Amino acid sequence: MAAAALSHDLVRFRTMPAFAKGGRERYGLAPDTRARFERCLSESTQPDLPLPARAARTYLDILFFHPFQDGNARAALLALAFVLAREGVPLDQVHPLHTTRWADDTEGATDLAVLLAILITATERRMSHGRQP
Repeated sequence: MAAAALSHDLVRFRTMPAFAKGGRERYGLAPDTRARFERCLSESTQPDLPLPARAARTYLDILFFHPFQDGNARAALLALAFVLAREGVPLDQVHPLHTTRWADDTEGATDLAVLLAILITATERRMSHGRQP
């Protein structure tokens, strides 16, 4: 699957409903889906939100909007890493980063932000002891 995604010069926003997990999950498509997705992603730059919350939000927005035909989980993880790297914050581990929550699960999103804060702190601690990511 990764090779198929990498063989395209440009990957566009999907134009049809998307399905995941063997068809058990359906991601609808409305005329404003792409605009809503872009608006949500722009919130990852809001400096008044803590960095772990912005990274978690970006990750979850990609997972729950499911903007691409394939590779959404990989894109979500790359976007999360980008939000952190943009602020000069690397992660040397990203597990256990797994979400099985619904898009409107505020508690689950908060849990993910807390987990990211823990992973950031652990990375910083390891780096301060001379171990590079």
